[in-house]
Amino acid sequence: MSRDKIGFHPLLRRRDGGHAPVTNEELFFDLVYVFAITQISHGLLHHLTLMGVLQTAVLWFAAWLGWQYAAWVTNWFDPRTPAIRGLIFSTMALALLVGAAVPEAWGERGLAFALCYVGMQAGRSAFIVWQLPSSHPLAPNYRRILGWVSIAGCFWIAGGLVSPVWRLPFWIVAVLCEYISPMFGFALPGLGRSRTRDWTIDGAHLVERCQLFTIVALGETIMASGLSMAERELWTPPALLAFLVSFLCSIAMWWLYFGTSLKEAEHAITRSDDTGRMGAYFHYIHAVLISGIIITAVGTDLLLENPMEHAEGSHAAVMIGGPVIYLLGTAVYKRVAGGRFPWSHVSGAAAVLAVGFAGRFLPMLALAGLVTLALLLVGAGEKAGPERGLV
Repeated sequence: MSRDKIGFHPLLRRRDGGHAPVTNEELFFDLVYVFAITQISHGLLHHLTLMGVLQTAVLWFAAWLGWQYAAWVTNWFDPRTPAIRGLIFSTMALALLVGAAVPEAWGERGLAFALCYVGMQAGRSAFIVWQLPSSHPLAPNYRRILGWVSIAGCFWIAGGLVSPVWRLPFWIVAVLCEYISPMFGFALPGLGRSRTRDWTIDGAHLVERCQLFTIVALGETIMASGLSMAERELWTPPALLAFLVSFLCSIAMWWLYFGTSLKEAEHAITRSDDTGRMGAYFHYIHAVLISGIIITAVGTDLLLENPMEHAEGSHAAVMIGGPVIYLLGTAVYKRVAGGRFPWSHVSGAAAVLAVGFAGRFLPMLALAGLVTLALLLVGAGEKAGPERGLV
């Protein structure tokens, strides 16, 4: 969409026909999420139950939504201006406190988590509404966003106030308010509804931001491998082999994702008749895709702790579930970004599931080795002939 349609404002990015570059301020902001992802993955590692999975999912979607809404702001507004830079740093401080509260979010720090999170989400939107004149084309959209994050905020804070036993349903509703409301244009009585066709976004910037966040998430699998080895007293052959398998798994996941180029994904947005909706799809897909990386990092921790122990129950589920979610997530991403569906990813996910059925008869090292082999074969198949398995 043209600059005339988005309207002029001194805080907006000046693109002049080129794409909006990712700034140092945005990269600095992403450092908070290195910490947040580590906190979330470690929480799942120590609570491998159905309730633990549900609680981790809520915290992950909260973390992702905090980053996603920030990414949309910096797609429109220039982080190099003092006002937006100050907004980023203020949000960064609150996001850091949110991450610090994660281990006790379902306990004593539930209210602290909720207040910091709501302050981050509502404060950011309120600042933009305050800065934009009411006549600006983006102003109605941000008034609606502020309305929805405020509604969600009521559920976040209510959940923080009630007993931890009743916290989960309140926070699930809060996540749904923020995650689903963009699908309906943040529609609110008296404020109307936003149209994604009017969301003026820079496709290259949005794609690059998603790719950089994916690298942040993949960094968790690298850290899990390195920290586990650092904490071991003896580097036994099984431990070294487990380290090699986990490292190859990280490479395979990187390979599968970055087989889709920045240009290809950018063109998918810019060529779309509804760039705003396409950009939203990218964020929805990455929320699922990156959850697969986080679960895989937990599996890496389990593998390196006891590589020769048999994979059973929740341990096997984690070691299989993460790669399966990641394969299916990258398949959908490539379908949206490249217009072709890689059936090789579905075949790979089926192979991983098949391996999982035999998991109780295998040590975790053997199970992880077979899963990693499946990931590498999918990646190698695409590299050797990208047209095969794609429709």
